[in-house]
Amino acid sequence: MAEDYQMLKGELMRGKRGIVTGVANHQSIAWGIASQLAAQGAEMAFLHLPGMERRVEPLAESIGVKVLAPVDVTDDASMDAAFAKVKQAFGTIDFFVHAIASANRDELKGSFVENTTREGFLRAMEISAFSFVDCARRAAALMPQTGGSIITLTYMGSERAIPNYNTMGVAKAALEAAVRYAARDLGPKGIRVNALSPGAMRTISLAGISGGRAMLAKGRALSAMQEDTSMEGVAGAALWLASDLGRSTTGEVVHVDAGFHIMGFKEDEAAES
Repeated sequence: MAEDYQMLKGELMRGKRGIVTGVANHQSIAWGIASQLAAQGAEMAFLHLPGMERRVEPLAESIGVKVLAPVDVTDDASMDAAFAKVKQAFGTIDFFVHAIASANRDELKGSFVENTTREGFLRAMEISAFSFVDCARRAAALMPQTGGSIITLTYMGSERAIPNYNTMGVAKAALEAAVRYAARDLGPKGIRVNALSPGAMRTISLAGISGGRAMLAKGRALSAMQEDTSMEGVAGAALWLASDLGRSTTGEVVHVDAGFHIMGFKEDEAAES
C-alpha cells in the first residue's frame, strides 16, 4: 500500500516522531504524506475518525505505524485521550500533520449566501479551523526544546471564490490566518507552522463537493504546468516542511498545484480578446 506512488527514500526523518491526522484511505492526502515520511524513516502515530479502524489499521500496518487512536476534535475528552496515548508512546514529538476538515455537504453547492446556515457555518469553522488551533496547542506541548514542525492543509478556495467551495473556503481562510498567528506565537519555541495548498485531487473530500470532477479537469487545464497536482509533489513538500530542510520557513501557505494559483486566464482566451 505504501507503493501507490513513487516515494523518495532516504534518512531525512530518521529518529523523528510525529502525529498524522486525517488518514481515511489510500487516496487521502494525509496518507500520501505519511507514506513519504515513513519512507524517510519517521515514526508516527495516526489519529483518525472514530469508527474508521477497519480502513486505517491496514494502512498503518503497511508502513509500520503502531500507535493509533480515534479522535473527535469537537470533544475535549476525546482529544485529551488521543494526545495522552501519543505522549505515553513517544514522550515527545517532532512534527504534527493536521489534515482535518468538514462542512455540510448540502452547503457545498450553489449559492454561498443562500445555502449557508448558522449551524453549518459554525460546524465548518470548528472542525476545519479551530481544530487546528487546539491541535497546535496540544502538539506544541509535546515538542522538545529544540522545536518542531506543524503542517496543515488548505486550498485556494480560501483566496478566490471557487464555485461550490462556499463555507469551506471561508473556513480555510480562517485556517490560514490561524497558521500565521500560531507561527508568531510558537516561533520563539523553535516550532515552525505552515500550510500546504494542493490543487484539486481525487479524495473523499473532493467527492463531497458538487462539481468535484470539473474542479479536477479545470485544475489540470488551467494550471501553468498543464497537469494534475501529484501526490508525490504534495508529499515531497510536506517532507521539506517537516524535516530540518524547512528550518527557516514558517507562517507560509505553500501552493503545490502545478501553478494553478498563478494563472489568470488561458493564453488562447487572451488571443481572442
